[in-house]
Amino acid sequence: MELSDLQTFAAVARTGGITRAAEILNTVQSNVTQRIKALEAEIGTALFERHSRGMTLTGAGQRLLPYADRMAALSREAVLAARDDGEPNGSLMIGSMETTAAVRLPTRLADFHRRFPAVSLSLRTAPTAELVAGVLDGTLDGAFVAGPIDHPDLTGMVAFEEELVLVTARRFESLPALRAATIASGPTALMFRAGCTYRQRLEQVFNAFGWPAAARIELGTLDGMIGCVAAGMGVALLPRAVVTRHEMSGSIGLHTLDPSYAQVETLFVHRRAGHRSSALSAFMEGLGCRDRDIAA
Repeated sequence: MELSDLQTFAAVARTGGITRAAEILNTVQSNVTQRIKALEAEIGTALFERHSRGMTLTGAGQRLLPYADRMAALSREAVLAARDDGEPNGSLMIGSMETTAAVRLPTRLADFHRRFPAVSLSLRTAPTAELVAGVLDGTLDGAFVAGPIDHPDLTGMVAFEEELVLVTARRFESLPALRAATIASGPTALMFRAGCTYRQRLEQVFNAFGWPAAARIELGTLDGMIGCVAAGMGVALLPRAVVTRHEMSGSIGLHTLDPSYAQVETLFVHRRAGHRSSALSAFMEGLGCRDRDIAA
């Protein structure tokens, strides 16, 4: 089984068609088609269902995809390990929740870039669930996620401790005032997309306050969410460190919650096994923490 065939298979699986996969792989469509047919012949079963809208994975294809991702990640890791002479260089792909990227990382990333200019540093923001998947499949070297995380293939460190607060329009001076001013079902919950740990916490808060039927609206950016809160569209749950400057400007109000809802650790996680590059080691040392058991 050729690694290049598996990489082609993964590209088709993610793009849903031969044409787009060929563009990503910088090759011709006939080459992609030939490799998929060869892989299906070698395995002895169809990996895709062909239809007018493109191609979707069969059951066999769904089972194969995680192995293809792992083999591709292992191949990249092997190259990096062979080139790693102890001096941080090469690429380093870090993932982060948007809230952490906005407040906690700018000075740390700038300091790392100043100290190790030979490292090509990239940052990708996404919800915790997506970031964990990226670390596991090797597309991310490490990621800042909301704890707790319990996975046998991951280890990491507590990078930051956050206090989550309920964020409302400025006119609500207290939680009782918020309750008195909203309909029985509660205010609209403004959330990031599924997979966000803060979203799960806000769901818990709303249930505790007796608002399980409140409307939910997904927003894609931190600034957009804060702007919508300030305009009175709804309420959000965010780290105090992220929104303090907005409170000081008078645009929003912050409300303290019970520690069971408010306290959350931001973890930096990476794969437990395999080669840890000098670049990743240097990045982790810059956080000033040591690896520990991060299981719940």
